[in-house]
Amino acid sequence: MIATPADFDTANKPVRVLHLEDSAADHELARLALRRAPLAHELTQVDTLTALMQALRGGQFDLVLADYRLRGFTALDAWQQAQTLAAHPPFVLLSGAIGEAAAVNALHLGFADYLLKDDMARLPHVIARAIEMAEARRAREQAAAELAASERRLAELAEHLQATIEEERAAIAREIHDDVGGALTAARFDLAWIARHAGDDAAMAEHAHSANEMLQHALGASQRIMMNLRPPVLDQGLVAAVRWLAQTFERRTGIGCTVLAQQQALSIAQPLQLVAYRTVQEALTNVQKYAQARQVRVELSEHEGLMLLEVCDDGTGVAPGALGKSHSFGLRGLRERARRAGGWLDVSSQQGRGTCVVLTLPAADGADTGQSPP
Repeated sequence: MIATPADFDTANKPVRVLHLEDSAADHELARLALRRAPLAHELTQVDTLTALMQALRGGQFDLVLADYRLRGFTALDAWQQAQTLAAHPPFVLLSGAIGEAAAVNALHLGFADYLLKDDMARLPHVIARAIEMAEARRAREQAAAELAASERRLAELAEHLQATIEEERAAIAREIHDDVGGALTAARFDLAWIARHAGDDAAMAEHAHSANEMLQHALGASQRIMMNLRPPVLDQGLVAAVRWLAQTFERRTGIGCTVLAQQQALSIAQPLQLVAYRTVQEALTNVQKYAQARQVRVELSEHEGLMLLEVCDDGTGVAPGALGKSHSFGLRGLRERARRAGGWLDVSSQQGRGTCVVLTLPAADGADTGQSPP
């Protein structure tokens, strides 16, 4: 919808126009054209760059109406001067002698519109449209800024939640090790004592043996849970942790999993090792759930200050568009963690030809990203 002069005809808020014009006669023509229209306005004339900049710094004008050629400078010079300000009103070019090429150039630079002086009757409509367009642009910029701020807040919240989750995982793993693991081990010792002193009571010995097997199973389960929560094998380095993860995955699923590493120790910061470990863990979980794969390859390497991690399978692949579905939180979370760690994550897939998850993180001196641990 294009605004009309009547849309701005309010006693409370007249349109404040700064007229850059060095001809008193042309200024009076513009004043008469605005008076004939139902447009509440205030028209102020300036004829030098200094006066223009002083007026714009006051921030009191809704629009600049500029002649093209003035004494010693042009409207383009005025526009360039205005660019030095944090914000300025839209410019409308009003000239009696300007070629089409010059007018188009002015529009490309950012002028809102242009008008020939022999078509002065259209001036109120041109001003109304320019102000409407400027307000719409400001609204879009404000919405974009608010959206960017919201995205930053969400990213910070996601980072905080992820850090809290990792802290809770570590705390739970410690509690399982110290409390549950200790209690189960003590119970095994007691059962062993009972079995040794059962004598000829075969029933008691059988129950003790059965209870000992269940305790052994519980100990194994608690160790697996601890490893999944916060694998202590990460203290031996990322390559060792990934090899352990691959071996566990292979035993559990029967899917072959090969780990290829250029070296046994990678120069990557400890917090980023956890990002890489969780990426492999999530990728292998997806392979088990969806891929129907027979073989998985995990490759770690360093190149030009970057650590590259690839997890590729020979499964069914992912249908086009599936990666962008709203419920794909696992991969979205991995992408966000990679981004916050100063890296990036890419997923490529072809139906019937498998899927590759590729993670890139800063290594060596680039490992210190300034980010808090994910």
